[in-house]
Amino acid sequence: MSGPVRLVAVLGPTATGKSDLAVELATRLGGEVLNADAMQLYRGMDIGTAKLTVAQRRGVPHHLLDVLDVTETASVAAYQRDARAIVERLLAAGRTPVLAGGSALYLRAVLDEMSFPGTDPRVRRRLEHELAEDGADALHARLARLDPETAAAVPVANGRRIVRALEVIEITGRPPRASLPELGPPRYDAVLLGLDMVTEELDRRIERRVERMFAAGLVDEVRGLVGVGLREGRTASRAVGYQQVLAALDGGGDLGDFEVAAAETARATRRLVRRQRSWFRRDARIEWLDASEDPVGAALRGLRSGVAQ
Repeated sequence: MSGPVRLVAVLGPTATGKSDLAVELATRLGGEVLNADAMQLYRGMDIGTAKLTVAQRRGVPHHLLDVLDVTETASVAAYQRDARAIVERLLAAGRTPVLAGGSALYLRAVLDEMSFPGTDPRVRRRLEHELAEDGADALHARLARLDPETAAAVPVANGRRIVRALEVIEITGRPPRASLPELGPPRYDAVLLGLDMVTEELDRRIERRVERMFAAGLVDEVRGLVGVGLREGRTASRAVGYQQVLAALDGGGDLGDFEVAAAETARATRRLVRRQRSWFRRDARIEWLDASEDPVGAALRGLRSGVAQ
């Protein structure tokens, strides 16, 4: 495939096969893969995030996997800094960066020119103290007075997001949504390939995927991560699958609890898919591919057409 080396992004809803396609494209294009799944940043969160094993990576270098402890809070601003440095190093070396994942904001942070409001540790500590003392309901009510639109989008139970929204308002004097630009302008001359499939088929794939995760030892993985601080991790503990297993362990941890956890994980994954589709469908740059019908061939054809543009 002739033409200049360009960034390739493989994106779309969860469970559509993005990781496997990214490895195949990197192999064919002489490239390396950059993870764009926020939960795959965490060490030890392997089964529940469907992280590729070393063997499944087939010798292709992968970046930004296993870079955080579960007690650390993932930061899109830090991810943006690190991912862009890798992209630009690879492009300069004539290697194709293949950005792969389903975390829409993380993808946008790399692909588009956008900046993020900073943080103030003193403000954050005070708000977290208020959260512990007064509860999420009180802070959510305050957010609703200051920014009704953001409050409507943030669940009352998500204290971390409430604190962050209030922190941004206090630091910048503006609502959080005002700190993020509209889509674009693009930072790179990238080709965006989206994987999706009909909802009924994806739902079946999600059910099978969840069954495999629990059969492969997701519960034991969570138990091990509890020992290194998973419950204290404000981001990692809320990951789909991990949150549900933690609730099952808190409920007694018998077989029935884990069956409920598996069913709740599948439901939460389907909700995640709806949110991902809503994000991605706004971006007219994405060339959508049917993940159930030769996605490798379709992706290569999409790349050829992208190179010709």
